[in-house]
Parts: sequence; C-alpha cells; structure tokens
Amino acid sequence: MEKPHHLGVDIGGTKVAFRVEAGADCVDESSFRWDPRHSVDRDLAQVADHVAGLRRRIAAPLRSVGVAMPGTVGPDGRVTAWPSRPEWNGLDLDESLRALFPEAAVAWADDGDLGALAEAEAAGCEDLLYLGVGTGIGGGLVLRGALCPGLGRGSFEIGHLIVDLDGAPCVCGRRGCLQAIASGPATLSRAARLRTAPATFEELRRALREGEPWAVTAVDRTCRALAAAVSGVQELVHPRLVLIGGGFAAGIPGLVPMVSERLAELARPGQPPLPVEPAALGGLSSLRGAVSLARLVAS
Repeated sequence: MEKPHHLGVDIGGTKVAFRVEAGADCVDESSFRWDPRHSVDRDLAQVADHVAGLRRRIAAPLRSVGVAMPGTVGPDGRVTAWPSRPEWNGLDLDESLRALFPEAAVAWADDGDLGALAEAEAAGCEDLLYLGVGTGIGGGLVLRGALCPGLGRGSFEIGHLIVDLDGAPCVCGRRGCLQAIASGPATLSRAARLRTAPATFEELRRALREGEPWAVTAVDRTCRALAAAVSGVQELVHPRLVLIGGGFAAGIPGLVPMVSERLAELARPGQPPLPVEPAALGGLSSLRGAVSLARLVAS
C-alpha cells in the first residue's frame, strides 16, 4: 500500500518552497522565486503552475497540505496585512488554498509558529520559544508539544511585543516593537546612525569581529531588546529552551551568546536564566513545520 503524501508549503516574500514527504521520506523538494509584483491573481497562478508540475513529478494524490504564511490573517481567513506583498490584503486564504488542493485536507499557520514547531521537534523539547531574526522578527511558542496560542486562535507575534515605549516606529503603526528595534534592517539603520555613514550587512559583520564601537553598540542594542522580549515570555509561560534562528541572526558572529548574556542579567533571584542556543534548521524551519502541520491535519 502506498504511503500517504503530505505537502508542506512555505510562502515567503521572495520565494515559495515546497516539500513532499511520504512516511519518513522526502520524495520531492522544490521552490520558485516570485515574478515581479503585479496582482494576487498572478501570484496564485504562479503557485498553481508549480503545484501542477509537482503533481506530475510525484504521481500520487496528496493526503494533506500545511502552509506557512508570513502575513497576518484575520479570524475570517482573510489576509489583513502582508507588507512584502500588499496585493494579498483582503484575499480569502482558506478559499484560495482549497481551490489549489481540492482533494486534500488543508491547514495554514503563521510561518514563525510553524518554525517553532519544527525546531521543537528537532530539539526534542516540548516547551520551547523560537525567534527568527531576519528582515522582520517572527517566532513561535510550543508548550507541551503544541503550538501556543493554537491553530485558529491567532499567531504568536513576538515581533510586535513592545520593548521600548519611546522606541522607533514599527511597520504595524505602533512604536517600540521588538521588530522595530532588533530586526536586521533596524540593526543596520542604527549602525549607520552610529557610524554616521551607511553600513551594509557585511560591513557590520566585519566591524563587529574587529570590535568597532559603532558595530558593537548597534548589535548590543539588538541583543538587549531580544533578551527583554524573552524575559517577558519567560515570566508568563516558562519555556525550557530558547532557540534563535533567521538569516540575520545566523550571519552575526556571537549574537546568540550575546543574547544569552543579556538574558542572564535580567534574571530575578531564584529564577535561573533560560538556555539560549542557535536554531538547528536554519532557513528550513518554516517549511519543515508546514509538513508537520500537514501531518497533524491528516491524523
């Protein structure tokens, strides 16, 4: 008897990735880069074309599909905000996914939440906080092996946790969100102000290794903000482990131990600081989490 096929889809701002698993085996993995922005209909047509090719390659029906979604989706299943592709705002995501995969059980969740689910499985930890530090800041919380707050109850938006009441403006319209202070672009912007000259990612990395004060100060502010957010989550729900991933964090030398040091400084008496480690799956966490979601909805 043929093993059921489960598809994970990671929808990103620049590309879309797909992974099909049958049993414990990956039978197909592929991706495509978005065409230049035009309309949501053209985007969906591009997804449909790729899915058609995927179906031809695997030559088997899909039992279930899990989708990692970076934008904000409201309780009615419509996209309410996706800064990378605002053409999607107002899209009925549920209806669109059912049209793409009429034969399969389909579910979607925030990409940060699904990244946390995959990282928790990889780490063998049922109570885990995950932060993805990149162009924005995503993340997720797994408690007792399940996503928190849970499917259908909204996403774990740690990037929009306010850590500085008088902080920089955020794309969400508020001030002082973690994302506005500790994301890759926010860190580079602060570095440029301190340097009084533009600062690229590679220049920041090199200057940090060489101990340049402007680079050290810029990254330290990021690490303090990340530690403050983690400390707040720890006070409320007590995860056992913190994992930090995302392209920006992975590329900054020493960022994870710097966050760990700042978190230790925030520990209250009698409350040991949480261990902070690099995420294991890198850029694959959301995609692997989407496959895990597909398996959940199939069971």
